[in-house]
Amino acid sequence: MATATSQQLQYYYDHYRDSEITFTKEVTRTLSIDLRQIYIKCNGNQWPCIINSTSLIQCKIIVGVKGGAYAMLSNKDSDSVSVSVRFCFINADRQSVPFFVNGHVQDIKSYMNSQELAIITIAFTQRPPDDLIEKLGAIFDANMNAERRKEERIVLNPGVKRKLGLEKEETIVQVQGVPRHCILRDLSFSGTKVIMMGIQKFILNQPVTLQMRFEDPDELIKLTGTIVNAEAIQGRKDIITAAIKFDEVDVPIRYKIRVNNFLANMKKSLLTPNPNAKPVAEAELPEI
Repeated sequence: MATATSQQLQYYYDHYRDSEITFTKEVTRTLSIDLRQIYIKCNGNQWPCIINSTSLIQCKIIVGVKGGAYAMLSNKDSDSVSVSVRFCFINADRQSVPFFVNGHVQDIKSYMNSQELAIITIAFTQRPPDDLIEKLGAIFDANMNAERRKEERIVLNPGVKRKLGLEKEETIVQVQGVPRHCILRDLSFSGTKVIMMGIQKFILNQPVTLQMRFEDPDELIKLTGTIVNAEAIQGRKDIITAAIKFDEVDVPIRYKIRVNNFLANMKKSLLTPNPNAKPVAEAELPEI
């Protein structure tokens, strides 16, 4: 399943082995992991468990204190017993891709002061499979670059759009809940610039929700933000260029990964550090 090169996988492992990610609903969806197929295995037995978080060197699982898994793993000799955590991803063909990661019990604590649940830290005894390194590494790398390279602008053209997997530049932006057609002109980790109909003073500082539809895989990503700058296009009082700043904490991981993958492979000539795009001539304006 892994498609990254061995060099890329080694980079992920070396740079992000200690980084940890919690299995929120968004992370679970981004990883395409089947939570129903997660198990802890010990001494020939296996029990279903919940993955709370993981890194490339350990993971934390949640089990019930009255179950067989807890009884086995909390045994005083459990730190010397080999255990395995069964992960299970769903590939692009909707097929299950399971694998085990070997480890040993490192720590056991009550989960959020619960009397019924325990959180158990499993330290991996070897480097995990490439599939796990690739999936986690892609998220860690995208999150890091979303901060480090957040102002780099990607100016959209047919070639760039194809490499991003962006279906089309025409899309919908909701301004104060009212949908408007717009044209994407550039984008970055932290924001985008669009052309839309409107009057500057009524658009500026308004909250928005922007839709972007991508291919391979097909998905509609929604980004919330605020219009931080708006300028009327010369000769067109009814059309403006609006700069949207995304709500940083709410930028979807799937969007970050797409932008990060593009930036990792694009030529420097396709980047412009200036967030203000050149004025668009009237003849170049698409129909909105």
